[in-house]
Amino acid sequence: MDQPIILLIVAAIVFALVVALGISLRVNARKKGLDERRGIDAEVTGELSIDDVAEAVEKDRAETRGSEVPTEPASRLVRLRERLAKSNSGLGRGLLNLLSRDNLDESAWEEIEDTLILADVGVEPTTELVDRLRERVKVLGTRDPEEVRGLLREELITLVDPTMDRSLADTGKGDDPSVILVVGVNGAGKTTTVGKIARVLVAEDKSVLLGAADTFRAAAAEQLSTWGERVGVETVRREEGADPASVAYSAVEKGQADGTDVVLIDTAGRLQNKRGLMDELGKVKRVATRPLGEGHEIDEVLLVLDATTGQNGMQQAKVFAEAVDITGIVLTKLDGTAKGGIVVAVQRELGVPVKLIGLGEGADDLAPFTAEGFVDALLD
Repeated sequence: MDQPIILLIVAAIVFALVVALGISLRVNARKKGLDERRGIDAEVTGELSIDDVAEAVEKDRAETRGSEVPTEPASRLVRLRERLAKSNSGLGRGLLNLLSRDNLDESAWEEIEDTLILADVGVEPTTELVDRLRERVKVLGTRDPEEVRGLLREELITLVDPTMDRSLADTGKGDDPSVILVVGVNGAGKTTTVGKIARVLVAEDKSVLLGAADTFRAAAAEQLSTWGERVGVETVRREEGADPASVAYSAVEKGQADGTDVVLIDTAGRLQNKRGLMDELGKVKRVATRPLGEGHEIDEVLLVLDATTGQNGMQQAKVFAEAVDITGIVLTKLDGTAKGGIVVAVQRELGVPVKLIGLGEGADDLAPFTAEGFVDALLD
């Protein structure tokens, strides 16, 4: 090969090596500069690595854990009454308009009955209310709106029954905590309601422990833990698919050891037509009592019902009552889309009181139920 050609090839190789070296040095310089810039930016803007970000998030969660202060139950009642009064159910207003007519003939009374039945009050309670109202209006011979309103208020309060004990069983026996089991079908807002009940109890200066016994729904335990963390309440939980009864047992055992006031146990959302699942719910109730002292049974079994389900909710309530002894009802979503008469119907059917009522999605939109407050809100 000729010498000029050899020299040309050598020169080309050297040139290629120089170019490659230059590119490499330039890339490294840019990378170094970028890293330095990031370091400067991190100092100025707080930009962190992935590990640093994860650590910061966990630190932030730890700092905010328990930082929320729940609203006092008394002030909740005022706000919930205002919201219920603004709802578009129209039950109270419709009844007042009918009763204030100049001529209360048979057709008017039939309209009153229809209004009550359509509001899910139930046939038997409606008949009782109308019969009493007819007699009192006839005796008094009044059409004055204020007097009519007073009569209606008295009869509705009687129907809702102010004599029922609506207090939560939140006081344990001896060294045992009070144990509250919360049950309900899927979609009623049960797990959310458990979190809200915890907030009610914390606002009343009760120490609370949550038991995540809904182990069939992947997000249930995490959801409940999040609710608890917001007000500084611990949650006993297990892996998905664990035995729900064992979770309930562990929660009660820990609550007893820690001297906790109330142990709140969330259960899986049961389909009312699944007999096996209802039997399992009975098992959870039995096993949860084992750490307790002799003769100490579950203090409270609350059934969460979606008020918008109407008569379907009544069927659910009956099945749950057969599986476990229900001691109280929590009515959720009792807003403008619900029919207020469900309060009367479910109490009459089960013989247990509505103890808590929810009207919205807010964290503190759950409050103790009172017959007088409910009726006054309907009539406002």
